[in-house]
Amino acid sequence: MASTAPQTTTALPTEWRDFFTLTKPRVMTLVIFTAICGVLAAPGSIHPVLGFTAILAIAMGAGGSAVLNQWWEADLDAGMKRTMNRPLPGGRMRREDARDFGLFLSAASIVLMGVAIGWLAAALLLAAIIYYAVIYTMWLKPRTPQNIVIGGGAGAFPPLIGWIAVTGEITAMPVLLFAIIFFWTPPHFWALALFVQSDYAKVGIPMLPVVAGEKATRHQILIYTLVLAPIAIAPWYIGGTGWIYGMTAVTLSALFVLLAVPVGTRTRAAEGDKMLPEKKLFKFSIYYLFALFAALVADRVAAYQGWLA
Repeated sequence: MASTAPQTTTALPTEWRDFFTLTKPRVMTLVIFTAICGVLAAPGSIHPVLGFTAILAIAMGAGGSAVLNQWWEADLDAGMKRTMNRPLPGGRMRREDARDFGLFLSAASIVLMGVAIGWLAAALLLAAIIYYAVIYTMWLKPRTPQNIVIGGGAGAFPPLIGWIAVTGEITAMPVLLFAIIFFWTPPHFWALALFVQSDYAKVGIPMLPVVAGEKATRHQILIYTLVLAPIAIAPWYIGGTGWIYGMTAVTLSALFVLLAVPVGTRTRAAEGDKMLPEKKLFKFSIYYLFALFAALVADRVAAYQGWLA
């Protein structure tokens, strides 16, 4: 049964900005960027209008699932400092309006993708929405400390769908792009969870630092980083990219590991420690993914222009 958010007696008027906020625009930036990279890096070509339509459908689907996530977790958001001012816990919107908006965006994105691009891409978009809004939000997140590991697949779909929108088929390269984001998510998110774990503990969400403690979380961050590094280099190894991506992946992955080592090898933050290694790793992890996918596109452009011949 869905949770019930605290409501004010007289709700504040809803503005378009509140609907936009529900789509998590900061997260959407990464979704759109990786989807665009999937489209641009894929072999073959797609008409610019169709390419734009594919990206729009992916953005709508991601936004819709984000809205449904906040609709379901409205009372949890109200109990956490970093989310208590969102439109629903802030009393600026009725929960029913948020639910209907999320369902509309999700359904419209699938229909748009299917009609304009193809039903394989639409099926994967549907899977991504269900993965995040239902499997992760409603099932995994409140039940297991491995929620972010399994749920990481939701954020890994955009480049896979973008690639398939161009090629119409699933091959090793888009699967590797999916795997990169899948294995990037745990060290990225757990680095954040280490310095906001009190929020999760307060509302009863079993994030790994809360359930298993800092030591286990730090070890897991290091393990997943070590697994991520060869996967990030794999597209170059199998011949799917050239040296621009390869050198970028090797360099960035080495830096990722170097930053993860001090996080993973210490037991806990010292008294008065501002958890700088964890914050450095979290910030770098964002730049890492952006730079890695940008290199993928640069490599494709260079190959198309014959610069890598």
